[in-house]
Amino acid sequence: MKVLLIKDVKSLGKKGEVKEVKDGYGRNFIIGRGFGKLATNEVINKYKAGEKKKEEAKQDEIVRLKDASKKFEEITVKIVKKLGANGSLFGAITKDEVAHALLDQFKIEIDKKGIDIKNPIKMTGIFEVDVKLGHGVHGTLKIDIMGE
Repeated sequence: MKVLLIKDVKSLGKKGEVKEVKDGYGRNFIIGRGFGKLATNEVINKYKAGEKKKEEAKQDEIVRLKDASKKFEEITVKIVKKLGANGSLFGAITKDEVAHALLDQFKIEIDKKGIDIKNPIKMTGIFEVDVKLGHGVHGTLKIDIMGE
C-alpha cells in the first residue's frame, strides 16, 4: 500500500513523501493516527496544490513585510515620559510602550516580542531599535523620547 505522509514519521519519512508500507501498518498506524493518507492521484494532486498555495501566501507575506520595514525608515515614533530631577526618565522605555505608540500614531500593529531594544533607554533623545517582522525580515525604527 502507498501512503502520502502528512506529518513526519520517525523511521519512515518526512512530510510530503510517498512511501510503500505494509497494508496493516498503513491502515492502522499511518492513516489511523492521522500521519498520512492513502496515496491516490487525487490525494497527491490536492496535497501538491495546497503546498503551492501555502508557498505563494508565504511569498506574499514576505513582500508585505519588506514594504513595512521600508516604511519604518520613514517614520519616527514619539514617546513622552515623565522626567526625574536630573533629567533622566523614571524607568526605562519598554517594548510594550514602543508597540502601543506605533499602533496609536501610525496604526501599525507589531508584536512586542519582535522589538529588540539592545540597551535600556533611560534618557531623552532619538534612538533606533531593531524590529523583527518574521520570515527573516528586519526593520529599524526610530524612537524620539521626550520629557514632560
